[in-house]
Amino acid sequence: MQRRHPLSWVPTLYLAQGLPFYAVALVAGQMLKSMGVPNDQIARWTGLLGLAWAFKALWSPFMELAPSRRLAVVACQLIGGACLALVALALQLPMWFALCIALLAIVSLASSTHDIVADGIYIASLDAREQAAYAGWQGAFFNAAKFISLGGLLILAGALEQRFGIESAWTTVFLLLGGLMALLGLYHIRALPATPKVGGAARSLGAIGHTLVDVIKTFFAKPGIWLAILFIILFRAGEGQIQSIGPLFLRDAREVGGLGLTTAEVGWAYGTVGTAAFLVGSIAGGYFTAWLSLKRALPILILAMNLPNAAFWHLSHAQPESMPLIVGLLGIEMFGYGFGFVGVILFIMQVVASGRYQAAHYALGTGFMQLGFVLFRTISGDIQQALGYRDFFLWVLLASVPVLVLSRFMRIAPGEKSASSAS
Repeated sequence: MQRRHPLSWVPTLYLAQGLPFYAVALVAGQMLKSMGVPNDQIARWTGLLGLAWAFKALWSPFMELAPSRRLAVVACQLIGGACLALVALALQLPMWFALCIALLAIVSLASSTHDIVADGIYIASLDAREQAAYAGWQGAFFNAAKFISLGGLLILAGALEQRFGIESAWTTVFLLLGGLMALLGLYHIRALPATPKVGGAARSLGAIGHTLVDVIKTFFAKPGIWLAILFIILFRAGEGQIQSIGPLFLRDAREVGGLGLTTAEVGWAYGTVGTAAFLVGSIAGGYFTAWLSLKRALPILILAMNLPNAAFWHLSHAQPESMPLIVGLLGIEMFGYGFGFVGVILFIMQVVASGRYQAAHYALGTGFMQLGFVLFRTISGDIQQALGYRDFFLWVLLASVPVLVLSRFMRIAPGEKSASSAS
């Protein structure tokens, strides 16, 4: 059988990985805002939906029991697509809010499980040279999903809201998302390479369960691991709140402290300039850290990720009407987010995940990272409603102080292969 070229499936596989993630993390919040849901409920429920990605490492070993990685990926894509389409139909019903949250929860579980199996196909199908060569395509198409979701679809939703009303607009958007996921799933039935099961027939439920227990025990036995976990959780304290409340602030009316932008204007600001700035910041942050070393770069990365949040504090005070100014400040904020986010990823990869079970420990580390994001996102709406936008954005800036202090206690030496510990 002729081997499929990686470019026939890597881009589409990671587009399918990104679409449901951004549908839950970003698009759903904008839909709920248009439907008149308060900020605290939007932040709470969209935050809780992110728990699936935080805990996916716990069921990742059991995916080895799947008879076919390819069919598992296709099943996750089709289930996710069907539930996204059902969200569109739920918007027409009296109990639309509860139904939408339930359906988005299934999308979250399907998408997080899809991540596990899709990454397994990528690793098993490509050698080390190919993995490096196509990593750029992997990242580019995952972020292309963000461009499509927060850019194209949000702009479309804004235009449709003006012409046909809010419910019809978002019904169309979620039908398009569901249809696109279904098309990708059908394409991948033939396009994805067939990969052998890891470990073959010897892999049993008991053996996998034993391995999972050993993975968890060795992870928590690392020196200084609890301090490292606290550092990872706090790293995204400011970002988790900004990512939830920032877009809602842009949409809220000026008389309640927002900027009064339309759905389409938020799509243009975040989905185009914001996404481009994030990508440039991510690339620049990687090169900067490689040049300076993680140990020396880490405090700078933390500041780069958090200080640009002052853009929102300024916007909440000045409430400018100039779109170029608003978009420029959001671009600075997103550049800083991309630049600094490299820090926590490399910290988990090079420090926390070092040693035995590197891949599994990396998954646990990123799970704690996502857990921190979810915790702060979940409470952000309540804090914003208690403080108002101006004081909330000041609070977000102060939320970066603990992780900056903790960074002084992270033991990161060149070539050291242990978890961080107190100095």
